[in-house]
Amino acid sequence: MTDSEADNGATLAWTVHPVKRRPFVSVAVSLFIVLVAVLIYVSTNSNAFTVLGLVIMMLSLAKFYFPTHYAMDTAGITIRTTTQTLKKKWSQYRSAYPDKNGVLLSPFTEPSRLENFRGLYVMFENNADEVKAFVQANLGRPDPEEEPTSAEQPENDS
Repeated sequence: MTDSEADNGATLAWTVHPVKRRPFVSVAVSLFIVLVAVLIYVSTNSNAFTVLGLVIMMLSLAKFYFPTHYAMDTAGITIRTTTQTLKKKWSQYRSAYPDKNGVLLSPFTEPSRLENFRGLYVMFENNADEVKAFVQANLGRPDPEEEPTSAEQPENDS
């Protein structure tokens, strides 16, 4: 995707569902969760603790088991999961670091230890080149709502 395509209101949308991507790992993780539940029940003999353990394990692995929907446009990026929708503007991010599974959008211009906490990780789904191109075309794009209009600009008294 070129810069002109990004300026013309182009959008990019996809869904990532890791449980479908790696069936062997999915079965292994599911068996592990069942094993942990059995161990909790055997050690505590409590249905409540067993259910609590299962809920905690499932919530901690929600990004693995449930799909994540991504949508990018010239205004920003929207990430929709099972429990929340997150909308971020391109103006919040200054740099991007792609890897084999996705791209980390960082609010810092230089690498920082805080970017894992303040950044946003976007996963690929057989569309790495398109996502990287779209991110590069829009990264740091100013927010149109924050730009002053001609009426708001101070007059020059010269």
